[in-house]
Order: sequence, then structure tokens, then C-alpha cells
Amino acid sequence: MSAYAFQSYSVKVINAETNKPIPEVQVYTKQGSLLGATDASGKLSLSTLEANKTYHLIFFEYDYKTYETDIVLQGNEEFVVKMQPLSNVLSEVVLTYKKKQAFGLRTLKPVEGTHIYAGKKSEVVLLDQDLANKATNNARQVYAKVAGLNIYDSNDGGLQLSIGGRGLDPNRTANFNTRQNDYDISADVLGYPESYYTPPTEALQQIQVIRGAASLQYGTQFGGLINFVMKKPNPEKVFEVTSRSTAGSFDLFTNFTSISGTSNKLSYYAYYNYKQGNSFRPNSGFDSKNAYAHIGYDFNEKTKLEVEYTHLNYLAQQAGGLSDVQFLENPRQSYRTRNWFAVDWNLFNLKLNHEFSDNVNGTLSIFGLDASRKAIGFRTNPLDENANIFDVNSDEVDGLGNFDFERDLLVGNFKNFGAEARVITKYNIKEQPAVLLLGAKFYRANNRSQQGPGSKGTDADFTFKTDEFPRYPNQNKFEYPNMNLALFGENIFNVNEHLSITPGFRLEHIKTESKGSFLNVANLQGSNPTVTFIPDNNQLDRTFLLLGVGVSYKPKPYFESYFNFSQNYRSVTFSDIRTVNPSFAVDPNIKDETGYTMDLGIRGTLQKIISYDVNVFSLLYDNRIGQYFSTQPPYRAQWVRSNIGKASIFGLESLIQWNLKDTFFEEYNDLKLDVFTNLALTTSEYTSSINASVNGNKVEFIPEVNLKTGVSFGYKNFITSVQYSYLSEQFTDATNSAYNPNNNSRVDGAIPAYDILDVSFSYTFSKHIKLEAGVNNALNNSYFTRRATGYPGPGIIPSAPRNWYSTIQFQF
Repeated sequence: MSAYAFQSYSVKVINAETNKPIPEVQVYTKQGSLLGATDASGKLSLSTLEANKTYHLIFFEYDYKTYETDIVLQGNEEFVVKMQPLSNVLSEVVLTYKKKQAFGLRTLKPVEGTHIYAGKKSEVVLLDQDLANKATNNARQVYAKVAGLNIYDSNDGGLQLSIGGRGLDPNRTANFNTRQNDYDISADVLGYPESYYTPPTEALQQIQVIRGAASLQYGTQFGGLINFVMKKPNPEKVFEVTSRSTAGSFDLFTNFTSISGTSNKLSYYAYYNYKQGNSFRPNSGFDSKNAYAHIGYDFNEKTKLEVEYTHLNYLAQQAGGLSDVQFLENPRQSYRTRNWFAVDWNLFNLKLNHEFSDNVNGTLSIFGLDASRKAIGFRTNPLDENANIFDVNSDEVDGLGNFDFERDLLVGNFKNFGAEARVITKYNIKEQPAVLLLGAKFYRANNRSQQGPGSKGTDADFTFKTDEFPRYPNQNKFEYPNMNLALFGENIFNVNEHLSITPGFRLEHIKTESKGSFLNVANLQGSNPTVTFIPDNNQLDRTFLLLGVGVSYKPKPYFESYFNFSQNYRSVTFSDIRTVNPSFAVDPNIKDETGYTMDLGIRGTLQKIISYDVNVFSLLYDNRIGQYFSTQPPYRAQWVRSNIGKASIFGLESLIQWNLKDTFFEEYNDLKLDVFTNLALTTSEYTSSINASVNGNKVEFIPEVNLKTGVSFGYKNFITSVQYSYLSEQFTDATNSAYNPNNNSRVDGAIPAYDILDVSFSYTFSKHIKLEAGVNNALNNSYFTRRATGYPGPGIIPSAPRNWYSTIQFQF
């Protein structure tokens, strides 16, 4: 520790060995107040501090030794801090612990770049600090310390992420606003918010999760935001290469190879990821190719331009769903031999960062998507419930194994673009610092979908056969030209050094349209059937204002209480209305969903040994869209997707981590021993409903008990972790259909409680070579997390039995 007479209101942090600037260094006062983080040039303004006053400042960055110094602000000269990088000769255990010497939990800082997170429920997954099966994006392990998430286990090598929370359908993460490096990556944010692309975990630096209060800055989804932050170019090398190869159960093979570096003003990071495998069921192979490139150019210390391109192409055969009877007989079987799914995804982004002054920063992001997804197969039950033989609409259409019936083909093409501008200003109100964020977003989508007859074959043929089968009933063709314009803002008002209040707003204008036609099924009946199409053009314009507020009270550096409230809104999608599904009918009067999210919690540390984040939440969901079994016309004896009613969801979420090593074995530097418990307790109810059989029921997709707990042990270069997960029973429809082991239906029924044990290992041979391995579902439990209602074939989608993986990493 040393004292300096300061002649500046700014500081620059550089690497002590290379003299290169260090971005994202967190600077704290001795009392624990965060002053901010250094920018790309390693600079941070200290203008919020008073002149001619002594301050004890602490500089923190994960890959560097923590630096402390006393300063006095005087004059205008720039003060330079030199931080020492963590030595590569330290053991893996020591490096891991030093990287965890953060102030508080893995939460987002009140201000990061041009974003405000003060008073919000936020969680950050740091991918380099926990063991997981990263090659297959094992979400159960990756998101183990994010409270209350409900996850669909994927058996396709982690090509798609399906997570929900607080009663939100996990399917393709459609109830979260999903972004990569802060720009949209879903098919259509408003008209079709499903995410068919998920970045490989091996390419990620961190995953930011902000709950419902994120609606003001990022959009109207009830779930909040999931932002995948890619690894940054290595600022210390001109060229660095990392290669990771993984082999595992069910013919799994993946390779992830990246290059990275910085030369003068130019920086780059790029990767190529290949995956192939057959999963554990017949008819379920996959082949994936994913590439990404990032190039950054620093015009000067104030202006930087970044360009990114992402490409994903994959083909997967889909084994389809099982009835409860079939699942109990053999969860590894499959009755679907002709169901296929293909995705082609292309993302573009150009981002300009500019520092107007020490207190004013701005960003402009221009992004676009050119993508498609194609699905072909059957979405009807393969077993006739009465005769217990293959039905004529099933995959195997007759007893001789002849394929005499066409498959259902659904193709979606997504073309959208947008721009988002943000300006953040730091200023003072009566000597108290304040921060104002203002932003605007323009988004335009012109998407197309077509449903109709596919081929009779068994291959992945995604061409329509309308000339061959003109009377195929499930035919429609639509365009969806959607438009969104939003203005948003938030302001941090610091009442004093400990209390801040952050109100915010979002003004939305949404215009959704559908232009197209669908086949008139009624004219196909009778002695003289004719093929006619009914035009169906719709337009829906709405403008509304969302309001919210966040409150943070931090009397000590190691304790914070927070509260946030935010209105939410979710646009209904025309594509959902017009896609024909034999498993259920869609109410044509379905409309937008509204509601709010509220959090109240505490987070902090106890003597740097125990860290915690405990909160209660409330979510009101009005006009909630879901499925129920109708006994009234016009949908008598049918499953219907509609606005069911008003749902109230309450819960407790908690994450507690305990460093056993520093508690009992502090003198053993090469030892690692800690435990964590992630527990969510949730209750829910439909307080009012259009259907008597729903009123008073539990809300679907909510396990009342959601537990993930684990222990990590390490010695020198060897680290291992064991994780246990338990989820109680959850319903899949608003009617609360019970689990029935004798059920031959594909759609209805609860998901029984299940538990899973995962074990992972790693050993670092040197700074260039590392070995990772593990066993997922070590107890070999038979369980499922999803009942599909359409593709990949309705019914239970079984989760994987015991499986292993092994990864070798080389880095030079």
C-alpha cells in the first residue's frame, strides 16, 4: 500500500508487465462503494470524488492481483496504476480462488457500459470458475447457481437452450429476451421470440441473467433478459489459439477451435465449433457447424468500432414423443423414423462505442438476422388407443412398413434488422452522483411461414409437395411484417452514500401484421371436394407505457438490500395462431398478455466465507396464454390454446455459497473446498379463469421445490465437483392433468418429480494442456422434463440416461 498526491480526476490502469491498458477493472472506495470500471483504454473518471480529500481505492480484476492505494485529488494530471497479472505458475486451485476475490456475489454492477442494473435481481454465470459439460452446453450444470430456473434437458448436443422460470414455458427460451453481446438473436422478438441458436458455452466469457425488471431496458418479456457475452480478444498476444476436442457417450464428438489476439488498434476473436452425435434413442442423430468472428478497431481512446458475424447450420433427426406407457416400457425407444429438423442462422452486428466526455458515453448497435428453420414429420399419435395398432396417420402407416402418406412440413424464414442507441450521463445532484440512461430502439421484421404436405420419404426432404397432395388439410402461407419502436430511460438517484432509487420507463409502439391465406377444410368434404383458400389479413397496432423502479440500500460493503417493480407485456404472435397442430386448437381471439414482476431481497457476504442472495418475488400474469381441455363448443372435447385467465405466482429464491476451505483449512493454499445450495420454493394459482376447470388450479411449468446443490474439491491442479438436482412434480397444462402411468395420450399429464447427480473433473497439466471429464446422470435415473405438443412428435421427450464425456484442451 502506498500514498500518492493526485493531480488528476481520472486514472489509467495498465498491465505492469506489458504496459497495455486493462479494461473492466472495478474501482472501489475503502467503504465498498463502486466508482465504476475502466473502459477499453483502461481509463476511469474520478470526477464524482471531492478534490483535496484523501481516498483509499481498491482496484480489482479477475486475472490480476488486487491493488490498493491512497490518493489525494489535485490538479489535472492522469494517475497511472500498474497491476500485476496472476502468475501462470500458480496451481489451478490457487488461480481459481484468486479469481473469486470479488466484492459480493456474482451480480452485475449498478452501471456497466451504457447499462443500468441498480436495484435489479441480476445473476452472472462466470464460465471459467465452475466445472460443467461445456461441450454439450449442459444447462443443468451451467445455470446451477441461477435461482429457480426450469430447464428442458436437451439431447441434441446442446444446440438449443430451453429454460424458463417463475411459471414461464421453457420451450426454446421463448419467454426471455435473448441476446448475444447485447443484440437480439431470437427468430423475431415480437412475432416469434423462440431461440433456435445458442452460443457454445466454450466461447462464452459470462452469461448475464436479469429477471423481470429488465423489461424496461430490453423489451417486454416476462422472464427478463439472458445476455450471452462472448470471450474478448486477448489484449496481451498478437495470436493465440485454443482447441478443445470432446468425445462422449452415444457417438458424441465435438471440436471447438478459436483464435484471438490484438495488434495495435486492431483486435479479433473467432471460433469454429463442430458437433455430431446420435443421442441415446434411435432416429436422433445430429450434425452442427457453428462459426463466429469478431473484429474491433480502436480509432482512438474515445471511439471504437466492432463488427460481428455468426453462422449456425445444423440438421437433426427427431425421435419424437412417447406415451407414459411406452416411456415406462423403455424410455430409449422411438416410433418416429421420418421426423427431421434443420436450422440455418446468420447474425450480423455493427457496434460503435464513443466517449463524448469523461461523464457521457454512447453506443449505437445495428443488427440483423437472416435465418430459417424447417421441420418435417408427423405430429399425431403413433398408437391407436382402441386397436393398439399403427394408425394411418402415424410414422409407420401400415403393417407392411410401407410409407404411403405424406408428412407435415413447416418452414419459417426470418429476416429482421434493427438499431439500438444508448447514451449514459453521469452528473451530480447536490454533491450526490447520479446516472441517467436514455435509449431508443427500432426493429423491423419481415418473416414468412408456410405449412403444407411434405414428401412420403424417410429422408430430410424439406420441399413442399402441394402439386402431388393439393387436398392436404394443414395448408397455409403467411407473411408477418412486424415493426417495433421503443424509447426507454432510467436514472439512478443516490439519496446518500448508501441508498439509491432508480425509476425507469419504456414507451412501446408495436405493429404486428399477418398477410396470407389458409386452406378451406370445409370444401374438402362431400361428394365434390374443391381446393379453395381463405384470405386472412390482420393488423394490430398498440402503444403503451411501462413503468418501474429499483431501490438499493447498501449500508456496508458486504450487505445490500434491493427492491424492484416493473410492468410487463408480451405480444401474442400471429404465427402461433395460424400454425395448424393436430394436438390442440388455437382460439382465434387470443390476445396480448400483461402483468408485473416484483422482487425484494438481500445479498452480500459474511466474513468473505459465506455469500448469499435471498429474495422473494411476485409475478402477476393477466390474460396468460396456456392450454386447457374444453368441454364447451366450439371446442368440445378438445385441447385449446387460449388466454386462460389471471395467474398469481409467489416464491422464495436463494443461493448460498460456503467456502469451507477458508473456514476450516485456511493455511492450506493448494486446497479448494466449498459448497453451494440453490433453492427455489414457488406457489401459484389461477385466481380467475374463463374455464371453470382451471379456476383455482396451479400454474403449469412450476415445480414447487427446485433444488440444486453441490460441492467442489480441489488440490493443486486437480479439481472435481459433484452436483445434485431435484425438482418436484409440475403440471404441463392449466387443467392440471395428473400423471397417469397408464396414459396413451401424447399431450396431457404432469411431469413427475425427478433427481439427477452430475460429477465433473479437471486436471491442468500445464498452462498449455488441460483435461476435463465427467459423468452426467451418474445414478442413471429414468426421467423426463418435457411433454411436446407438436414437433418433434407429441408426447414425452425422455432425458438422457447415464452418459460420460472427456475433453482435451490445448492453448498456445
